[in-house]
Amino acid sequence: MKQSVSLLTFVRWFGVTIWAVACVARVAGAAATETPAAARSLIYVTNERSGDMTEIDAATLQVVATLPLGKRPRGIHASPDHKFLYVALTGSPYAPPGVDESKLPPPDRSADGIGVIDVKLNKLVRVIPSGSDPENFDITSDGRTILVSNEDDASASFVDVASGKVTHSIQVGEEPEGVKISPNGKFAYVTSEGEGSIAVIDIATAKLVTSFKVGRRPRAIVFMPDGLHAYVSAENDGAVILVDAVKHQAVQAISLGEHGVIKPMAVLLSPDASKLYVTTGRGHKMVVVDTAKNVVMGSVDAGERPWGAALSPDGKTLYTANGPSSDVTALDLATLTVVKKVKAGDGPWGIATLEP
Repeated sequence: MKQSVSLLTFVRWFGVTIWAVACVARVAGAAATETPAAARSLIYVTNERSGDMTEIDAATLQVVATLPLGKRPRGIHASPDHKFLYVALTGSPYAPPGVDESKLPPPDRSADGIGVIDVKLNKLVRVIPSGSDPENFDITSDGRTILVSNEDDASASFVDVASGKVTHSIQVGEEPEGVKISPNGKFAYVTSEGEGSIAVIDIATAKLVTSFKVGRRPRAIVFMPDGLHAYVSAENDGAVILVDAVKHQAVQAISLGEHGVIKPMAVLLSPDASKLYVTTGRGHKMVVVDTAKNVVMGSVDAGERPWGAALSPDGKTLYTANGPSSDVTALDLATLTVVKKVKAGDGPWGIATLEP
């Protein structure tokens, strides 16, 4: 009798063990074949006209999600710890080139602000007031302060992230757009499209240090890693301007192609800073500049009016936001060829990339 009970117990134990092993195997198999969303490298694209954000899997170049944001999302940047994405939202009516602004509806100032997206939750968690008609911004390295260009009132505002309040506002020139903090964190450069200048702001004192001319309709700025020089896109000059970032003055205009056709917009550097990548708007191209010689190395047709741009985390692929065609182009930088065009929302404007 004791032997029968022992045998029965053994059979039951053996069966449970086999079932448990099978369950573990199924779970392990699923983990090996499925990639959770949090583990993907993603491309985030703001769509100005549809008021949302397209999320693209960088490995497959497939759209994986669309997140509603608010009115006219434009500039987009990640927090230094990559836990949040910030997006500039504005209630000013959409006004493409050539539009009669007197016939536009009145602005909705209640829609202005910096949207805060929790990356893990993939959710817009709050909107921080930032000024009138925010277009773009940069973030201090400690993640505590956002410096915002406010297009309507020609100002740059300091936004305290924790309190969600504007602490300072500085006049920087008509139609400010590009904002970039120097590598040492001491200065912020803000472009003024209307005045063809850059305002230099001392971040510690939140005061305007100086301003200087850089060409017609400057758009974006990028600093070299050593902070000694910067590049500024001058849309109506068809050039990027090399800037002495110590003396705060323009040094050289680097022509990117046919004047009046090439319209430089976004500027960003390769990981080793040996190359400058420039989108050219209505010029359709993405142009590569040798930063040692300050000459054009090559170009590729990126699509219809490429504007915002971002690099893949490994620096091998560049993505452009093409507003009129509502798509994103992935460019192979080694061969300067188009890898794929991905349909986004209506009017892609800005791009950011994040890896897990």
